Amino acid sequence: MSLPILQYSLSCQNQRVESFEVNPGDEQSRIYSTDDLPSSGEVDQIIWAAYRQIFSEHQILKITRQSLLESQLRFNQITVRDFIKGLVQSSAFRELNYNVNNNYRFAELCVQRVLGRDVYSEKEKIAWSIVIAQKGVAGFAEALVNTDEYLSNFGDSIVPYQRRRIISQRSQGEIPFNLKTPRYGAEFRSKIASTQFSWANPIRRFTPQEQKPKAGDPALFMNMVRQMGPGLYS
Repeated sequence: MSLPILQYSLSCQNQRVESFEVNPGDEQSRIYSTDDLPSSGEVDQIIWAAYRQIFSEHQILKITRQSLLESQLRFNQITVRDFIKGLVQSSAFRELNYNVNNNYRFAELCVQRVLGRDVYSEKEKIAWSIVIAQKGVAGFAEALVNTDEYLSNFGDSIVPYQRRRIISQRSQGEIPFNLKTPRYGAEFRSKIASTQFSWANPIRRFTPQEQKPKAGDPALFMNMVRQMGPGLYS
């Protein structure tokens, strides 16, 4: 019997912080949707926006392209929500994000990109990490796009977007989710740094006696004389 998702608070301190936007009046992100029967060029923009939101701009590579999903979306065989789910379930997304992170970091990353907000607390990360452990990446992606939060904000036709940007205490503004480096959480970066230092070979300082003489060095002749013994000149 599977365990129910852990309960966690649906509010955080960010609700009392002013939103951060690059330009005044741009509080609302551009919405990419298939509701208005987009043209072929507009579908291209919708697909691009989906890749940028899910894979981030760092990971839009040749290997991340899902041609079959794109074709199905163009011919209305799947919805935008299905396309988003397919991107998260793809082997490329797994390789670039899941395989290089633990479940907590991966859960946080997917909540940011699929639900368009940051995690509320550590409890939420733990709750979703349990879903990953029980259902795998495919089941986790299915659960995210079927949440009431996703359906009420994006439905079947809207590409997810970052719904809120907050002012950070350590910088002027928080970097948008799709511009953050997705690989390696803080604990992985610290392990990598400590591994490099612990396995680094110490620099050995050689004394002149340990250095071998090169060809033409008088020391070679003197060594040969010593090996032949004192009878050489007698």
